Amino acid sequence: MRRYLMWSVGLLAYIVAVFHRSSLGVAGVTAADRLGVGTALLSMLSVAQLAVYAGMQIPVGVLLDRFGSRRLLAAGGILMLAGQLVFAFAGDIGTAIAARVLIGVGDAMTFISVLRIVALWFPPRSNPLMVQLTGMVGQLGALSSAVPLVLLLRHAGWTPTFLGAAVFGAAAVVLVLTTLRDQPADAEPGARRELGLRSSWAHPGTRLGLWTHFVTQFSGSVFALLWGYPFLTQGEGLPAGTAALLLSLLTVGGLVMGPVIGHFCGRLPYHRSTLVLAIVGASALAWTVVLLWPGRAPLWLLTILVLVLTVNGPGSMIGFDYARSFNPADRIGGATGIVNVGGFVASILLIVAVGVLLEVQTAPGAEHPSLSAFRWAFAVQYLLWALGAVQVYRYRRTTRRRVAAEEPSLAIA
Repeated sequence: MRRYLMWSVGLLAYIVAVFHRSSLGVAGVTAADRLGVGTALLSMLSVAQLAVYAGMQIPVGVLLDRFGSRRLLAAGGILMLAGQLVFAFAGDIGTAIAARVLIGVGDAMTFISVLRIVALWFPPRSNPLMVQLTGMVGQLGALSSAVPLVLLLRHAGWTPTFLGAAVFGAAAVVLVLTTLRDQPADAEPGARRELGLRSSWAHPGTRLGLWTHFVTQFSGSVFALLWGYPFLTQGEGLPAGTAALLLSLLTVGGLVMGPVIGHFCGRLPYHRSTLVLAIVGASALAWTVVLLWPGRAPLWLLTILVLVLTVNGPGSMIGFDYARSFNPADRIGGATGIVNVGGFVASILLIVAVGVLLEVQTAPGAEHPSLSAFRWAFAVQYLLWALGAVQVYRYRRTTRRRVAAEEPSLAIA
């Protein structure tokens, strides 16, 4: 039972990190008004946060293998707490970007630290399901940053809302410091490998994980983090409350699908990449119908789009299962960091592209971008899906050949 206590503490820290990460999503319109910026500059808030997150993954992975989960979770929580305090009083774009950078650095330390807890406290056969549960239950942080933050921003204002977020983060830091332990007391410390990161990258299975994360995460992530809410309210004309509920549905659907995908990966590991490609195809198809719909899409179609996007988050978790499958525990932090770069690089590219295309297509003096502008902006996704799907297929073949040569009894790609 102690392993579940350790996992629960780490999971709470991750929920809080997702809350901090997602808090900008429903505050985007308010932030634009408060900071006096357009869509291109507004996108820089998320870009700065995600760029730092992605850039820190490999260094954090190395630090994680050296110092352990407890120290990194505490340090990350303190940085995110500081970021929300700065953001609460930000009145210009420069200060706001600095705040999101702090949040991005702290966030970068969190998820892979929790995955290391799973790897060291749970037996290998439980790992796929526990990783999915971690990723999906962690999205409760996004749920708590949807409707509640909309209501707080409306009734309490900017500064009290983000001061409250900072208090939420402080409680998580205290719990981590007082309760969490890195590994069971009877566990043998792993030998430190000087070339662990290089060895992880050299295995095609790690790169298969990276491209899996790249191609599955970005569509749902960008929709939840920044551009989904403006698309639904300004482009599709939905009321703010309805848009917030759809973003909440994105999280709830992921909670349901996560264990399903985790069970699938545990039972049929050889078909993981096939599932990844199916998720990509479903996402592209749903977006195609919405983007080609004459006029504003009906609510039922937008709901279907959101339901399809709920599988993006669980699908990206398959990348971490590859990291575990092809790397020993003593270098799992570095390998997980490599994988985690993929989806956030893709998300950064999409956030920037959408912001720039919206800015270019919006007439001077217009209150907000048109539906047509949103459609052309979101069409950039097809380039990322094409690149990612080709790379997944490529490294699936390479990984299968290597596994067949080294361990013919295994078929796990």
